[in-house]
Amino acid sequence: MAISDDERAALRRRFDDYRITGDAAIRDELIEAHLRLAVHLARRFDNRGVPFDDLVQVASVGLVKAVERFEPERGLEFSTFATPTIIGELKRHFRDKGWSVRVPRRIQELHVRLNGLVTELTQRLGRSPSIPELADAARASEEEVLEALEASQAYRSTSLDQSTDGIQGTLADVLGTEDVGPGHVDNRLVVERLLAALPPREQLMVRLRFFDELTQSEIAERLGISQMHVSRLLARCLDQMRNRLRVEGIDHDPT
Repeated sequence: MAISDDERAALRRRFDDYRITGDAAIRDELIEAHLRLAVHLARRFDNRGVPFDDLVQVASVGLVKAVERFEPERGLEFSTFATPTIIGELKRHFRDKGWSVRVPRRIQELHVRLNGLVTELTQRLGRSPSIPELADAARASEEEVLEALEASQAYRSTSLDQSTDGIQGTLADVLGTEDVGPGHVDNRLVVERLLAALPPREQLMVRLRFFDELTQSEIAERLGISQMHVSRLLARCLDQMRNRLRVEGIDHDPT
């Protein structure tokens, strides 16, 4: 990305010309001359669920803003001035446009921070970090970290036209089939209501075990607690749910 002193001096003269004339052709020339800076900065945000071409476009918007706002008489190098503007544009894109389901901004920002922290802690510890370790590094509560990790599910949606392993055709081809279990709707509503009465961590644990079908050891690793602790908490949660059913006089299937 380095340029020669002669090239740098020539570009500075063009910035002076643009400041004086406001000529759109000079602006376009300056943008084209610095596109590699936009591409370089966009690459920092690659592999986060957004196509790289889209990132380059967003970074290019930041570059245009930087060219239009740059004041060469202040003596700054353009790359020094432009970098925060371009990175700010990329971060705003991730914060405001990248989520297929709306998620609170504080959770979006924590999700982005956790991406870097997971990599950093994994390298330092030689293993995947636990939830308490991530919370400590992020200066957040364990519940906030869990919410941010769960929110990552909302970061990218799958197109109905996308082909999927094990499916002939696309997802749209297999949607809209007859619901074979309408009689279980009431049961599902009861379960959701019982879950809502549990603390957030216990709700997550039950969902991971019985909805996502994770093993107790997988849940333990994800939450940073022992498998025995998971087993005890799940048993306590199920007892609480059964007791509430009894109090409400609702029959339940012991299986």
